[in-house]
Amino acid sequence: MYIVKKRLEIAASHSLKLSYESKCECLHGHNWVIEIYCRSHELNADGMVIDFSHIKKLVKEKLDHKNLNDILPFNTTAENMAKWICDQVPQCFKVMVQESENNTAWYEKD
Repeated sequence: MYIVKKRLEIAASHSLKLSYESKCECLHGHNWVIEIYCRSHELNADGMVIDFSHIKKLVKEKLDHKNLNDILPFNTTAENMAKWICDQVPQCFKVMVQESENNTAWYEKD
């Protein structure tokens, strides 16, 4: 099994829609760190699981320096973002989204 990891950093704002009162309901920003893991039993014709630049295009170019609420059709929690990113990238099986040094969410396919 071949496995690759792409680490991205993006700066983006968002606000959360929550069932309780929270300061996170106000627009605020993070310097997000995203780790994307892809795997394959075989390499493609170019000798890769996936080109790292394709991952960057699929994720960073869509999210960096944006208001995530304007782009993503769900409550922009780190958990929801991890799932969405995983669904965007071919061969992806796990995504880590870190919105601050002490707050990280993972999504991993079964």
